[in-house]
Amino acid sequence: SDGSIRLHQMTSEYPLMQWNESTKGQPIIALQWALTRPAVFFALDASSNIYIWDLLENDLLPVAKQTIPSEKVVTMTLLGEPEKANGLLGIVLAKESGQIDIQYVKKKWAIP
Repeated sequence: SDGSIRLHQMTSEYPLMQWNESTKGQPIIALQWALTRPAVFFALDASSNIYIWDLLENDLLPVAKQTIPSEKVVTMTLLGEPEKANGLLGIVLAKESGQIDIQYVKKKWAIP
C-alpha cells in the first residue's frame, strides 16, 4: 500500500532486497515477473504508472517508467512464451472502462 517492494527467498521470512517507496508512495496494484527474462519484473501503481525493473542492469531503481495517460489502469498481466527464444513479451492492461490494451515490451527487457 505504500509502494514498497520486497524480494523474498522461499526459505526465509526476511527479504533479500527491499525497495521502499519505489512508486513515490503510490500503492502497487499489480506486480509480475517477466515470462521470458527472469531478472525483469513489472509493477503497476494506482496512478497508472508501469515500472520496469531489470535487476541485472540496476538493482536499486527501475530502469524505465511508463505512464498510461488516457484512462485509469486497474490491473495488468504479462503474456509471452518462455519456451521460445524470440523475446516476444507483452503487457495486457485492463482499463477502468473495461477496455483491454496490449503493448509489447522492448526486446532488451524481453529476450532471455
